[in-house]
Amino acid sequence: MKNIAIIMGGYSSEYKISLISGNVVYQFLDKTKYNGFRIHIFKEKWVYVDANDTEFPIDKNDFSVTVDGNKISFDCVFNAIHGTPGEDGLMQAYFELLNIPQTSCDYYQAALTFNKRDLLSVLKPYGIKTATSYYLNKGDVINTDEIVAKVGLPCFVKPNKAGSSFGISKVKTVAELPIAIEVAYKEDNEIIIESFLDGTEVSVGVINYKGTVTVLPITEIVSDNDFFDYEAKYLGKSQEITPARISDEMTQKVSEIAKRAYEVLKMKGFSRSEFILVNGEPHMLEMNTIPGLTTESLIPQQAKAAGITLEDLFTNAIELALNNYN
Repeated sequence: MKNIAIIMGGYSSEYKISLISGNVVYQFLDKTKYNGFRIHIFKEKWVYVDANDTEFPIDKNDFSVTVDGNKISFDCVFNAIHGTPGEDGLMQAYFELLNIPQTSCDYYQAALTFNKRDLLSVLKPYGIKTATSYYLNKGDVINTDEIVAKVGLPCFVKPNKAGSSFGISKVKTVAELPIAIEVAYKEDNEIIIESFLDGTEVSVGVINYKGTVTVLPITEIVSDNDFFDYEAKYLGKSQEITPARISDEMTQKVSEIAKRAYEVLKMKGFSRSEFILVNGEPHMLEMNTIPGLTTESLIPQQAKAAGITLEDLFTNAIELALNNYN
């Protein structure tokens, strides 16, 4: 039996969703192969939480835990932390230094994909289309006329390096821009302002399944809110239709682009890329490398549509991580 540390929580606004994702992984872990350990990672504490919710501190020197005098080490880490430090490369680099296999991509890919502007810059030469964008760093002069001249109205103001949909605003007038920028700065010190793409939004999951890069059935997002914000993503204020109501030709086109991005970046583990389809052309918004794994989340929905159970999905991720280290 292998000992699997399921890390969850994190330092960002998304920690509550991460705890749900981590507990779903724990629940659906194949108990005939693995001993699952729920590990909460917070700024103030790293702890193993047992079945009675008793907490045992993690020794950060070797990522082990001592329970009743017995030292427990881990064969593999299942990473379920959305946002920092699980999705931006920090945990990946830490586990690489300790030589412990983990289920997500490597630290460079995590850091790159977490930074929207850097990700889109790297993918552009490969013919992957994106929205027109304008960048701001905290302290930069805000020239609203210049911003609107470049991206137009309406536009989206987003934190550049926040993993989820916190701090995003849809701006319809020039007067709303400074307010939206302030909201985004609460999440990050870098901002990306993007032109509004009027089209169908789809989410494309790509995983390495049993050694083959596999595009999962595509999900169409129809938000009840003005856009696919935090409420729409996590609080049920959207319709998520899998498979998406798009043509076979468009399905193939966006699948190929998502797969190309995964392969170009030398990704491992899960990825979920968001696109807006405008006039027959997919435009990429971002790539998530630790997507939600709650039973309602998009990757589990897509896996189900592909005939992959959650137990299979999680077993596959662990086995690939272990094999990568052998």
